[in-house]
Amino acid sequence: QVQLVEAGGGLVQAGGALRLSCAASGRTCSSDAMAWFRQAPGKEREFVAYINTIGGSTAYADSVKSRFTISRDSAKNTVYLQMNSLKPEDTAVYTCAAKGTNYYTIASYDYDYWGQGTQVTVSS
Repeated sequence: QVQLVEAGGGLVQAGGALRLSCAASGRTCSSDAMAWFRQAPGKEREFVAYINTIGGSTAYADSVKSRFTISRDSAKNTVYLQMNSLKPEDTAVYTCAAKGTNYYTIASYDYDYWGQGTQVTVSS
């Protein structure tokens, strides 16, 4: 089992920045790939960013590319999501996820472990 705990959400004005963190504990060898997803009210969950925690390769949704950066600190078993130039449409609950295989996928059903989520609200 892998436990994931997010932190760093909050309220920010449009154009501002936030950094989310996702700390993994437990059987962290089962978290070779991690990702961030988000879900806005009344909308389906959507993929935001992916990172291969072994090799460091990353991928992003088009809507956040060039504004968001996913990174990892292997020593701390923590993944970060730096969010810059935030827009009101970025408002959502952001949740990190992990899986034991490191192939790239944006499908939420491919991820085995999920955090509890953290609210990000961007005011206009």
